[in-house]
Amino acid sequence: MALTPGQKAPDFTLASTTGKTFSLNTDLNRKPCILYFYPKDFSTGCTNEACGFRDTFDLFEGLNITILGISRDDIPTHLRFKEALKLPFDLLSDPDGKISKLYDTTPPFMDFFTKRTTYLLDTDHVIQAAYENVFSARKHIKEMAAKASGSAVVK
Repeated sequence: MALTPGQKAPDFTLASTTGKTFSLNTDLNRKPCILYFYPKDFSTGCTNEACGFRDTFDLFEGLNITILGISRDDIPTHLRFKEALKLPFDLLSDPDGKISKLYDTTPPFMDFFTKRTTYLLDTDHVIQAAYENVFSARKHIKEMAAKASGSAVVK
């Protein structure tokens, strides 16, 4: 089960497609964001999900919400994925799955797999919405767009 709304999102530091390390509380201090965890670059569902966030990027950008994708893929693979799909947001590499576990996106007894889970965080990085559905990538975007547009993400 995903972390629940009302919880403070755990801070973390990961390698980013920017070429630098990314730290949630440092790099997005007082900024809302979407963290979407996904299983694998270039898989069908993950490609659909990334394209969905790409195609609705203007909506989230208009709400001043940063989008970040997180998977266990390495940075070179992320860079190829980002370029191939023309993604306007950064991808973060969680190769050992520590952050996936911290965000409760690793199923029991399947430490090698990341469940498709999306979080909407407000300016204080409190979880405003969480959506978990391994099989329906497009519903993640619809759910987050509805929550972001209809809630007080920016305080």
